[in-house]
Amino acid sequence: SVTLAPTLGFPPPPSKGAITVTTEDLECLDSGEFLNDVIIDFYLKYLLVQKAPQASVDRSHVFSSFFYKQLTRRDNANEDSTSTPAQVRRHQRVRTWTRHVDIFDKDFLFVPVNQESHWYLVVICFPGLEVPQYVKRDGSGFVQGDGGEGLGESEGEIHGENRSSSDVDKGLFFRYLQVEWETKRGGYRDFSVDNMIGSHCRVPLQDNSSDCGLYLLQYAESFLQDPVLHFDFPLRLDHWFSRQKVRGKREEIRDLILHLYRFQQGSLGSEALEDRTDYGNVI
Repeated sequence: SVTLAPTLGFPPPPSKGAITVTTEDLECLDSGEFLNDVIIDFYLKYLLVQKAPQASVDRSHVFSSFFYKQLTRRDNANEDSTSTPAQVRRHQRVRTWTRHVDIFDKDFLFVPVNQESHWYLVVICFPGLEVPQYVKRDGSGFVQGDGGEGLGESEGEIHGENRSSSDVDKGLFFRYLQVEWETKRGGYRDFSVDNMIGSHCRVPLQDNSSDCGLYLLQYAESFLQDPVLHFDFPLRLDHWFSRQKVRGKREEIRDLILHLYRFQQGSLGSEALEDRTDYGNVI
C-alpha cells in the first residue's frame, strides 16, 4: 500500500484555496465508511479545476461543505441578544465567502449539506433570473427558469427509505439569497417559495447506508457534464447514471489523490498537467 507523507494540497501553488488531504482522510474511502468533508470538498474542487467542461465551470459556483454548517450554526448569547434579524446574522457569518464572486451572475449554485450523518446536494438554478426565459433545444421549446429560480434537492437513500426533502430547510436558502441580493445588487428582491419553485428530484439512489457522499459527488459531476436546462417538475433523472459507476468511485478518488500526490512529489513527468482534458481522465 501507499501512504501519504505528510499531506496533499490541491490545487497546488500558486493557486489559492487549496484543500489539504491527509492519510487519515483517505481512510474514509474504505468500503462502508462515510465520506468526510475533506474528500467531498476535494473532489468538488477537482471537478472545477480539472475534470468538468470549462463551459459548465464558468456558469457554476460550488460552495464548501462548511458553508451550510456556518449558515445554520446556533447563535451564541451575544448574537441572540442583538436586534439584528436572524437572517442577517446568518448572512454575516458567511458574507466573506462570496467576496470574489457575484453568485447572481452564475447559472448554477451547488451546496453540499451534511445533516445527521447524511449527505445532500442542493442545486440552485438561475438565481439571478428575474423573468422567464425560453430556449430551443432539439427543435422544441424548453423553459430555462420560470419566473425566477429553481431550487432542487438531490438525495440518497438510507436503509431503503427516502429521506424527506423537508429535512433541508429551503427557506433558509431563500433568506440567504435575499440578503445576498441586497448586499451585492442593492434593493429588495423576494426570494420565497411563491416565486422560487423547488423540486425533490427523481435520481439514482444508494442501496446502502454509507454511500450518500459518493452519490452527492456523482450528482454534481453528472450535472456539470450535462447541465439540466428544462424544468418540467418533478424532474425525472432516474437513469442519470448507473449504480455500477458509483461503486467504483471510492477507488477512483483514492487513485486520483495518490496520483496527484506523486505528481507534486516530482515523480511524474512535467508534461502531465499540460493537457487539461487528458489529465482529467488519467485514471
